[in-house]
Amino acid sequence: MAVNELQEVEFLRNNLEESLTKLIKKVGKVNIGKPEQFPFGWRKAAKGRTVWRIIEELITQNLEVYHTEFGIFKVVPSDSEVSVYDMMCEFNGHAPLYINIKSSVLGGKKTKDDISKAEGLTNFYNECPNRIFMIATFLIKFNQDMSVELTKAVVMPVAWIPDIYVNPSNNGNLQSSYTKDLDKAIRRTNAQFIVELNKEIAVALEKKKNKK
Repeated sequence: MAVNELQEVEFLRNNLEESLTKLIKKVGKVNIGKPEQFPFGWRKAAKGRTVWRIIEELITQNLEVYHTEFGIFKVVPSDSEVSVYDMMCEFNGHAPLYINIKSSVLGGKKTKDDISKAEGLTNFYNECPNRIFMIATFLIKFNQDMSVELTKAVVMPVAWIPDIYVNPSNNGNLQSSYTKDLDKAIRRTNAQFIVELNKEIAVALEKKKNKK
């Protein structure tokens, strides 16, 4: 059963990454402004979070409208701003995928990035332990002509992140430095991941308690 689960997750991970690569090719450059409007260029604005809300909207809208063009059978955005996932999609004949869309600046330094509220993830899996949850990270390039472009999409199953860490001082967020490093992935089943996640939640709660 575990082998079959891991094979299915790898199949869907690969399919989603291929679909998102097609999306990247379709949308091309996104013009934020003109060089003459920004005499000093990007300055401190050359950060993922600066343009991310616009890019996230671009990604979700294109997935909703053109999903069949990208080989996806169905796309349903999350109906909640506080949901652990941004959208659900399906490949024909396979279990639904729950996706959290993230950004990363091309060539930026490695940091521990927020994935989702750990408690929210626990509730998510409590509702259905077999749910497949993926992190889709888009690498963003800032160009001198004041455009940005998506250069690559990397898809990592959340159950496979190697460094499961729950930050006790950051709203109990699950964080990871390796959501883009598939070569470091630990291929866990959901059941194995849930055990590790609960351990880290317990550690974070103890740290928080001791700090108080």
